[in-house]
Amino acid sequence: MLTTRVIPCLDVNAGRVVKGVKFSGLRDAGDPAERASVYEAQGADELVLLDVSATPEGRSNATDTVRRVRQVLGVPLTVGGGVRQVDDARRLLDAGADKVATNTAAVEDPSLLDRLAATFGSQCTVLAIDAARSARGFEVVIRSGKERTGRDAILWAREAAARGAGEILLTSWDRDGTRSGYDTELIQAIASCVNIPIVASGGAAHAGHLIDAVNCGASAVLAASILHDGETTVGDLKRALANAGLPVRL
Repeated sequence: MLTTRVIPCLDVNAGRVVKGVKFSGLRDAGDPAERASVYEAQGADELVLLDVSATPEGRSNATDTVRRVRQVLGVPLTVGGGVRQVDDARRLLDAGADKVATNTAAVEDPSLLDRLAATFGSQCTVLAIDAARSARGFEVVIRSGKERTGRDAILWAREAAARGAGEILLTSWDRDGTRSGYDTELIQAIASCVNIPIVASGGAAHAGHLIDAVNCGASAVLAASILHDGETTVGDLKRALANAGLPVRL
């Protein structure tokens, strides 16, 4: 049985870690390299770094931040934000990323996933899905949550897997930063339609929420606010998962 991964997330804006609610009201949460070093020491299995202003500002990801984080980090690193073409992904990989996530650009041009998978492999290609509840189910939102697409998140996940995405980073827009728990209905719906790992994101307040997400089909759980604010540690979360009978690397 594969172990459940606990993954701290660094949302980065202008070289600083930030955190908000539903992708807005961002507040400073520290230096990315310092945070990365702390979380690895706590036992993080991987790290996710998302440049949250790259797409809204129409620019590519800040590779200097990726390099600084890579210098202090030994665990796998996924980087997203501003990945519009293969060359953007190549720059991030050259800077030290192990996996590259794309969201808005893939929605606008789904063939980007085919090209990324063909060039770097599915194991390197992550689709980030930001999903919001709608009258018809779950709708994909893009541009850091600023634009609703009308695209069904479940159908999009299925198409992305068929195009070569090796993992889905699934964020509930409704739950992001709210500490009300992951959207387990969303996780279950996506996990039941694809055979690739799902990384659950958005809403964690305590270890019980992580356990709920894994029991609904998530292969990994993302956490940000509760770690940045020092309310818990990666190690504490992993011990709670282990005590609940879930396989983790301690």
